[in-house]
Amino acid sequence: MTLSLRFKSVVRLLVIGLVLCVGGFSGNPAVEAWIGVNWGDAARQPLPPEIVVRLLQSNNISRVKLFDTKPAILEALAGTGIEVMIAAPNDLLFQLSGADGETAAVNWVAQNLTKYLVRAGGSVNIKYVAVGNEPFWGGNNKSYGHLAVPALTNIQHAIRDAGLEGRVFATIPFSADTLEDNPDPSTGVFRSDIAPLMAKIVSSYNRTGAPLVMNMYPFLNLVSTPNFPPGYAFFGKYNKTDSASNLTYNSMFDEMFDRTVAALGRAGFPQVEVIVGEVGWPTDGIRVANVSNAQNFNNQLLRHLARKRGTPLRPNSTIDVYLFSLLDENLKDLLGTAGPFERHWGIFYQDGTPKYPIDLSGHAKSNSWPESAAGVKYLTRRYCIQTTLFQPDPVLLGKRIDFSCSNSDCTALGEGGSCSSLNVSMKASYALNMYYQFNYQQDSYCNFTTFGDVVKQDPSTETCKFPLGLAYGGCHKSTQVTRKLIDKAIVNLDAREPPFQTTTSDHYLKQCRISII
Repeated sequence: MTLSLRFKSVVRLLVIGLVLCVGGFSGNPAVEAWIGVNWGDAARQPLPPEIVVRLLQSNNISRVKLFDTKPAILEALAGTGIEVMIAAPNDLLFQLSGADGETAAVNWVAQNLTKYLVRAGGSVNIKYVAVGNEPFWGGNNKSYGHLAVPALTNIQHAIRDAGLEGRVFATIPFSADTLEDNPDPSTGVFRSDIAPLMAKIVSSYNRTGAPLVMNMYPFLNLVSTPNFPPGYAFFGKYNKTDSASNLTYNSMFDEMFDRTVAALGRAGFPQVEVIVGEVGWPTDGIRVANVSNAQNFNNQLLRHLARKRGTPLRPNSTIDVYLFSLLDENLKDLLGTAGPFERHWGIFYQDGTPKYPIDLSGHAKSNSWPESAAGVKYLTRRYCIQTTLFQPDPVLLGKRIDFSCSNSDCTALGEGGSCSSLNVSMKASYALNMYYQFNYQQDSYCNFTTFGDVVKQDPSTETCKFPLGLAYGGCHKSTQVTRKLIDKAIVNLDAREPPFQTTTSDHYLKQCRISII
């Protein structure tokens, strides 16, 4: 590191030390600090950050985990006291671990961490930096696994040189497959192919005081493991005895946590803290992903944690968790092993409406409904349904449905989804409406090739909700799907024959294209 960088680090140390001494969490002291939420925005028409922050505050949520460092989100969190985990996404690991990785890490910390800790008008309470996300999982391992340690090391050094060591902690969120699939929790061990890397990582945590962040999904065990006992995905409905330790487990969550604890012990660092980076249950897309199961799992989880009894290997301890997720994300990637449920993890729908009762303050009041997002702006109450004027050609209609779904989100129509029981005409209407709402209710996106009619009456059923679009033009910058959707929409928009009056939704499309370039 150059002398000038070291001098700047000393200045940062003095300034940040003053800020952190006078700053602190200003939230509700009655809130249980161990509950956090994941906030992702891979969505069409995402809620503005200021509305989401008010949603967090109205529900006494004091901790949030992000997947990047979008300035608008961090600005909205400034001055709130909400504890934040920011993230350097996987695609930055190349830069942070390369030949100029040390300088890149210093610059990244200055622009995305220090800048917000000393922000005029209110700082952002950043405590953790996530370096990548699940780099050893599946296909990620080949692309990012070898970059994880050097990138983490460079960020750790940049945090140290900025005078933040012991106050801000760099860590890597891991997937559960970082561990070997041993039969007993007490025999947990890191996967053999990454064990040397994990040893270096947890050794650095032991030195810096950072926690190991593990994502734990009993839901995925239920849907991917043959003959998995359904009750074991929840709490108290199935017991399992560890044959090595003779300890009894009544939930997959405790087993996964203790597998991680055991692996840390075998790596030589049993004292390293474990934080659950993601845990939750989706509400749509397949049969077991439903509101009832999500309500049961998340409320049982919070009651379990509120007792502060810990797990068999770490009894009488508090476990910090980040629920996954705050909001539905209708542009989440469905490629590879991801299922249709990936877009439905939210405790709230995309518009900030709660799906079921849950007490996010941690007081285990399972009949307590969360507060809805306030001030949400919707598009005009209009829907697109299959035309009733004639019976469309079934082959052409099928192609139109496929096109609509591939350019919007029809995951609720999948087998076992909340809209899977609709008749053929209603399924077509659902697909046409999703495409129509995704494209800001442009008339041409409903009655194109005369398959759809615009109506004002909500066609939703008791079990199937026809979403209404939100009046926001922001886009998730890293989502290629969004770029394709907008480009298609703009081509059609620009090709219209005059005279054609420009509408508000035209403006959203234009602004959305600008925001992702």
